[in-house]
Amino acid sequence: MLAARYLAGYAPELIAQAERLHLEGRLADYLARRLPEPHGVRDDAALFAYVQELKARHLRNASPLQHVGYDAKLRVLQHALGTHTRRTQVQGSRLKMRREIRVASLFKQAPAALLRMIVVHELAHLRELEHNKAFYQLCQHMEPDYAQLEFDLRLYLMHLDAQRKAEAAP
Repeated sequence: MLAARYLAGYAPELIAQAERLHLEGRLADYLARRLPEPHGVRDDAALFAYVQELKARHLRNASPLQHVGYDAKLRVLQHALGTHTRRTQVQGSRLKMRREIRVASLFKQAPAALLRMIVVHELAHLRELEHNKAFYQLCQHMEPDYAQLEFDLRLYLMHLDAQRKAEAAP
Protein backbone atom coordinates (compact mmCIF):
# COMPACT_ATOMS: atom_id res chain seq x y z
CA MET A 1 0.00 0.00 0.00
CA LEU A 2 1.56 3.23 -1.19
CA ALA A 3 -0.79 5.40 0.88
CA ALA A 4 0.26 3.80 4.18
CA ARG A 5 3.86 4.80 3.50
CA TYR A 6 3.04 8.50 3.11
CA LEU A 7 0.06 8.75 5.43
CA ALA A 8 1.27 6.82 8.47
CA GLY A 9 -0.38 8.24 11.56
CA TYR A 10 -3.56 9.35 9.78
CA ALA A 11 -6.93 7.70 10.31
CA PRO A 12 -7.33 4.35 8.52
CA GLU A 13 -10.36 5.74 6.65
CA LEU A 14 -8.24 8.54 5.16
CA ILE A 15 -5.51 6.10 4.17
CA ALA A 16 -8.06 3.82 2.49
CA GLN A 17 -9.65 6.77 0.68
CA ALA A 18 -6.24 7.96 -0.59
CA GLU A 19 -5.33 4.44 -1.71
CA ARG A 20 -8.65 4.17 -3.53
CA LEU A 21 -8.02 7.49 -5.35
CA HIS A 22 -4.58 6.22 -6.35
CA LEU A 23 -5.76 2.81 -7.55
CA GLU A 24 -8.64 4.33 -9.54
CA GLY A 25 -6.24 6.80 -11.19
CA ARG A 26 -8.07 9.82 -9.77
CA LEU A 27 -5.36 11.15 -7.45
CA ALA A 28 -3.88 13.52 -10.05
CA ASP A 29 -7.34 15.00 -10.75
CA TYR A 30 -8.01 15.42 -7.04
CA LEU A 31 -4.70 17.23 -6.55
CA ALA A 32 -5.28 19.44 -9.61
CA ARG A 33 -8.64 20.52 -8.17
CA ARG A 34 -7.27 21.09 -4.65
CA LEU A 35 -4.02 22.77 -5.71
CA PRO A 36 -4.63 24.48 -9.06
CA GLU A 37 -2.21 27.40 -8.86
CA PRO A 38 1.47 27.13 -9.83
CA HIS A 39 4.03 29.56 -8.45
CA GLY A 40 6.66 31.69 -10.13
CA VAL A 41 9.42 31.12 -7.56
CA ARG A 42 11.88 29.33 -9.83
CA ASP A 43 15.33 30.38 -8.59
CA ASP A 44 17.14 30.99 -5.32
CA ALA A 45 16.86 34.79 -5.50
CA ALA A 46 13.08 34.61 -5.95
CA LEU A 47 12.83 32.04 -3.15
CA PHE A 48 14.86 34.27 -0.83
CA ALA A 49 12.53 37.21 -1.56
CA TYR A 50 9.46 34.99 -1.07
CA VAL A 51 10.71 33.70 2.30
CA GLN A 52 11.74 37.18 3.45
CA GLU A 53 8.27 38.53 2.64
CA LEU A 54 6.59 35.78 4.71
CA LYS A 55 9.11 36.27 7.51
CA ALA A 56 8.52 40.03 7.57
CA ARG A 57 4.76 39.49 7.75
CA HIS A 58 4.73 36.87 10.51
CA LEU A 59 8.11 36.75 12.29
CA ARG A 60 9.47 40.30 12.29
CA ASN A 61 11.62 39.83 15.39
CA ALA A 62 13.09 36.47 14.39
CA SER A 63 16.77 36.12 13.60
CA PRO A 64 17.82 37.12 10.09
CA LEU A 65 18.43 34.50 7.42
CA GLN A 66 21.76 34.46 5.62
CA HIS A 67 20.76 32.03 2.86
CA VAL A 68 17.60 30.62 1.33
CA GLY A 69 17.68 28.36 -1.69
CA TYR A 70 16.58 25.27 -3.51
CA ASP A 71 18.65 22.16 -2.87
CA ALA A 72 18.70 19.21 -5.28
CA LYS A 73 20.49 17.03 -2.71
CA LEU A 74 17.63 16.87 -0.22
CA ARG A 75 16.20 13.36 -0.14
CA VAL A 76 12.44 13.63 -0.47
CA LEU A 77 11.91 9.94 0.12
CA GLN A 78 13.74 10.29 3.44
CA HIS A 79 11.26 13.01 4.41
CA ALA A 80 13.60 15.98 4.01
CA LEU A 81 11.48 18.45 2.08
CA GLY A 82 13.21 21.44 3.52
CA THR A 83 15.84 22.14 6.14
CA HIS A 84 16.54 24.89 8.59
CA THR A 85 20.11 24.96 9.79
CA ARG A 86 21.86 26.99 12.41
CA ARG A 87 25.60 27.15 12.31
CA THR A 88 27.86 28.97 14.73
CA GLN A 89 30.88 30.71 13.25
CA VAL A 90 33.76 32.14 15.21
CA GLN A 91 34.77 35.63 14.19
CA GLY A 92 37.63 36.76 16.36
CA SER A 93 36.39 36.69 19.92
CA ARG A 94 32.71 36.66 18.89
CA LEU A 95 30.33 33.91 17.88
CA LYS A 96 28.05 34.57 14.95
CA MET A 97 24.95 32.48 14.21
CA ARG A 98 24.31 31.71 10.55
CA ARG A 99 20.79 30.57 9.66
CA GLU A 100 19.84 28.95 6.37
CA ILE A 101 16.70 27.50 4.84
CA ARG A 102 16.93 25.01 2.01
CA VAL A 103 13.92 23.71 0.11
CA ALA A 104 13.98 20.54 -1.98
CA SER A 105 14.24 21.49 -5.66
CA LEU A 106 11.19 19.29 -6.31
CA PHE A 107 9.15 22.29 -5.14
CA LYS A 108 10.22 24.41 -8.11
CA GLN A 109 7.42 22.63 -10.02
CA ALA A 110 5.00 22.06 -7.12
CA PRO A 111 1.74 23.95 -6.60
CA ALA A 112 2.05 27.33 -4.88
CA ALA A 113 0.21 26.21 -1.74
CA LEU A 114 2.69 23.38 -1.13
CA LEU A 115 5.71 25.66 -1.50
CA ARG A 116 4.10 28.05 0.98
CA MET A 117 3.47 25.18 3.43
CA ILE A 118 7.13 24.08 3.29
CA VAL A 119 8.38 27.65 3.75
CA VAL A 120 6.00 28.23 6.68
CA HIS A 121 7.23 24.98 8.25
CA GLU A 122 10.87 25.99 7.95
CA LEU A 123 10.21 29.55 9.14
CA ALA A 124 8.46 28.19 12.23
CA HIS A 125 11.76 26.53 13.14
CA LEU A 126 13.23 30.01 13.67
CA ARG A 127 11.11 30.21 16.83
CA GLU A 128 10.45 26.57 17.74
CA LEU A 129 13.16 24.00 17.08
CA GLU A 130 11.10 20.94 17.97
CA HIS A 131 7.93 19.66 16.31
CA ASN A 132 5.79 20.31 19.38
CA LYS A 133 2.39 21.85 20.03
CA ALA A 134 3.77 25.42 19.97
CA PHE A 135 5.48 24.71 16.64
CA TYR A 136 2.27 23.55 14.97
CA GLN A 137 0.32 26.45 16.49
CA LEU A 138 2.83 28.84 14.93
CA CYS A 139 2.51 27.06 11.57
CA GLN A 140 -1.28 27.34 11.87
CA HIS A 141 -0.96 31.05 12.68
CA MET A 142 1.15 31.71 9.58
CA GLU A 143 -0.92 29.42 7.32
CA PRO A 144 -4.46 28.77 8.65
CA ASP A 145 -4.89 25.81 6.25
CA TYR A 146 -1.57 24.25 7.34
CA ALA A 147 -2.91 20.85 8.47
CA GLN A 148 -4.84 20.29 5.22
CA LEU A 149 -1.85 21.42 3.15
CA GLU A 150 0.40 18.98 5.01
CA PHE A 151 -2.01 16.18 4.14
CA ASP A 152 -2.20 17.36 0.51
CA LEU A 153 1.60 17.45 0.40
CA ARG A 154 1.71 13.80 1.44
CA LEU A 155 -0.80 12.96 -1.31
CA TYR A 156 1.30 14.94 -3.80
CA LEU A 157 4.44 13.01 -2.82
CA MET A 158 2.51 9.76 -3.07
CA HIS A 159 1.40 10.74 -6.59
CA LEU A 160 4.96 11.65 -7.65
CA ASP A 161 6.29 8.38 -6.26
CA ALA A 162 3.64 6.39 -8.17
CA GLN A 163 4.47 8.33 -11.35
CA ARG A 164 8.18 7.66 -10.93
CA LYS A 165 7.54 3.94 -10.42
CA ALA A 166 5.24 3.78 -13.46
CA GLU A 167 7.86 5.47 -15.66
CA ALA A 168 10.58 3.11 -14.43
CA ALA A 169 8.52 -0.03 -15.07
CA PRO A 170 9.25 -1.69 -18.43
